[in-house]
Amino acid sequence: MMRIHERIKQGRFPNCNDFSAELEMSARTIKRDIDFMKYRLNLPIEYDARKYGYYYSAAVDQFPSVPVTEAEIFALMVAHEAVAQYRGTPFEQPLQTAFAKLTGQLDGNNAFTMANLHEALSFRPFAPEEVNLECFQVLTRGIKERQRVKFSYKNLGADQAQSRQVNPYHLACVDNRWYIIGFDVRRKGMRTFSLSRMKEVEVLADEFEVPAEFRIDDYLKGSFGIFKAEDDFEVVLEFDRWATDLVSERRWHPSQELVRFGDGRSRMTLRLNNIEEIERWVLGWGAHVTVVRPQSLADRILKVARELVQRYERLDEEAE
Repeated sequence: MMRIHERIKQGRFPNCNDFSAELEMSARTIKRDIDFMKYRLNLPIEYDARKYGYYYSAAVDQFPSVPVTEAEIFALMVAHEAVAQYRGTPFEQPLQTAFAKLTGQLDGNNAFTMANLHEALSFRPFAPEEVNLECFQVLTRGIKERQRVKFSYKNLGADQAQSRQVNPYHLACVDNRWYIIGFDVRRKGMRTFSLSRMKEVEVLADEFEVPAEFRIDDYLKGSFGIFKAEDDFEVVLEFDRWATDLVSERRWHPSQELVRFGDGRSRMTLRLNNIEEIERWVLGWGAHVTVVRPQSLADRILKVARELVQRYERLDEEAE
């Protein structure tokens, strides 16, 4: 409606077909929006039959404000503070600009509340990822227009980057990191790529269709984070009393089942298709967690523990 308002205000007598082509919406939908603007928002919209377009029959300084509930105001307040997660990154300015447009029509009292929210609410993101804004925009265009993308990608620990061609299906932000999920043409399979390790991203002319059966929730159902494999693990972890109080406060995975024991300890059961991500998470709990099964995960934790013991014993000997 803001776009319709802007075009009518320019005095070029746009019609529903013009708006339909520009906004990629049906003429019927455009007509409903114009009727809403005229009869609900009381805008002086008239149709000139000779010029085949709409115009304002009286001066309109700005688009009228739309009634907003208290719950909606609070949601906007939280969204405003959430932008802080991208402060200092390429996303900060576009997010701030978009938010200013969304809140520009609020009345004085609501605007005052928004401006003073930082005194009561804040976000403190841990190590926000640095992502190139141009890369992000190119990928979103590839997803929207269903066109293949090409980029240079460096795997973790690799010496050199490799050229990849991917049909991008979905863009996801997981644990403050952005990933593109799609079909790798040369490797003939689904792959996940971190945006921060992508360079020289470009959209190709090749078009593709996303498989009808693809659903991101189904695709990542057995993943602890973003990695996907084809295995099936029942992961069982036991937490001590201290960790139980923390781990029970959050929902870590859709398959999570948590049982608390009488002595304050707890047992968590998960169903995952890989153990690489859960390994790092388990190590983060230190001695407060014990892997019950699978044995392969317990072996990985034991291997890391032995390597750490050897490393710090060597450092201690060197210090002496």
